[in-house]
Amino acid sequence: MKKSVATIRDVAAAAGVSTATISKFVNGTQRFSPAVEARISSVIAEMGYRSNPLAQSMITGRTKAIGLSVLDITNPHFTSVVKGANRVAQEHGYTVLLVDTEETQGRERQLLEALSRRVDGMIVYSRTAEEEMDWLLALDRPAVYFGRPEQLQVPAVSSDDQLGAFMVTRHLLTQGHQRVAYLSFASSRRDVERMAGVREALAAHGRELTVFEVEAPTAAAGEKACSSILLGRQPPDALVCFNDLTALGFLKAAQVLGFGVPEDISVVGFDNIQFGNFSTPALTSVDLQSERMGAAAMQKLLAIIDGQEVEPLTVVDAQLVLRASTTTRA
Repeated sequence: MKKSVATIRDVAAAAGVSTATISKFVNGTQRFSPAVEARISSVIAEMGYRSNPLAQSMITGRTKAIGLSVLDITNPHFTSVVKGANRVAQEHGYTVLLVDTEETQGRERQLLEALSRRVDGMIVYSRTAEEEMDWLLALDRPAVYFGRPEQLQVPAVSSDDQLGAFMVTRHLLTQGHQRVAYLSFASSRRDVERMAGVREALAAHGRELTVFEVEAPTAAAGEKACSSILLGRQPPDALVCFNDLTALGFLKAAQVLGFGVPEDISVVGFDNIQFGNFSTPALTSVDLQSERMGAAAMQKLLAIIDGQEVEPLTVVDAQLVLRASTTTRA
């Protein structure tokens, strides 16, 4: 007679706990005492309970899942990051569990702690200050961080934001622009690098940097900031925006106000999202190779999970993509 397959009820009865307890343990949604967890794991192994892939992971120690947290999935930059990471994960037999923290720092820790119980490792975007992220190390999961950590001892993948900003600013200066400004999103650590690149290029020509700010890295925020910039006492003739979304919002509002882009002001962004190629005029941008960044982060994390040594920091080159939103000044 064929041996019957163990069910969750069988496991619960043998372990002396409820089916709800088994479900929560298997799915990683709740922790129990070490004794209870050891008893459940032992029963799962003895009974060969494998109907749920996560139950199988209790035996093998692997979930074959990777957690990926992004700041805003509606931002095409992060969509491309996910695409690159997911492609590499699938090639290696892993699935990706995605968490969108929605640009809300207060939710990050709770979401990532819950995610960590269901995955073999995590790839993390975060707005939280490094000195407040010791809890990430305490999760006891391999992790790869997006950015250039200064204090956090975590392997990382980063774009070369400062060089990209330097390149695009130098290009604007060679085009004859006299008043180059930067539209900042101060809550991002990458903003510091981008602003530094703009300032470095301007300083080489003996010029000071004018900085404006947006309250969010969105098109709506860029649109909102436009009037105070262009209708101020000393409007710039070129604006480097924190990202393409803020640049596209600014571009739209400038045209509504009657300003020509690039006739009155040249506009550039970061990320080279696909929508920038279809705006009017098409947007000049610093391509940070978002999809390649996602792929590099996943490759690094899978190597760590397999016990391989990896470089502490992988830097993906930035590339300047010239389009019609910038022009030469007479």
